[in-house]
Amino acid sequence: MEKMWSPWRSQYIDSLNDKDKTDACVFCEKQKKDCDIPESLLIAKNKLTFTILNLYPYNNGHLMVIPYRHTSDFLSLTTEENSEILLELQKAKRILDEVYHPEGFNIGANLGKVGGAGIFEHLHFHIVPRWNGDTNFMPVLGEVKILSQDLLDSQKRLRAAYLQLFGSSEK
Repeated sequence: MEKMWSPWRSQYIDSLNDKDKTDACVFCEKQKKDCDIPESLLIAKNKLTFTILNLYPYNNGHLMVIPYRHTSDFLSLTTEENSEILLELQKAKRILDEVYHPEGFNIGANLGKVGGAGIFEHLHFHIVPRWNGDTNFMPVLGEVKILSQDLLDSQKRLRAAYLQLFGSSEK
């Protein structure tokens, strides 16, 4: 089996284990922000969940749907939370289709630290748009991932598409 390494991810993971960091949950803090402020990276806020751009994206438009309730236990999600998470992932796919026209998607969650979750204390679900050939030699040889769009530009475009397709999203 061939292995590909991404050493830059270890810097991010190490930063999560920084002893000097605050104990505040980044997702619990983000949910308090306003969707209309691009720096928040928020796309939508709903009754039980919010949708936000990933600060460390794998591709342009990498979104996360996150329940407001602070839990790391996947089995603790209520029927209503499960329903809203799936509905918001579907909405995210629609706006990503509208804005970026990807050729495919990865959708899922990394459960627990060993399962690959960077922020394992608060469940979150990823939707990553994919294109044929979106992986190349740069991450492997150059230890760098090339993103062609600034996160703030992405937020503005995706937020506008969300509002156009679904109307207001503030809870």
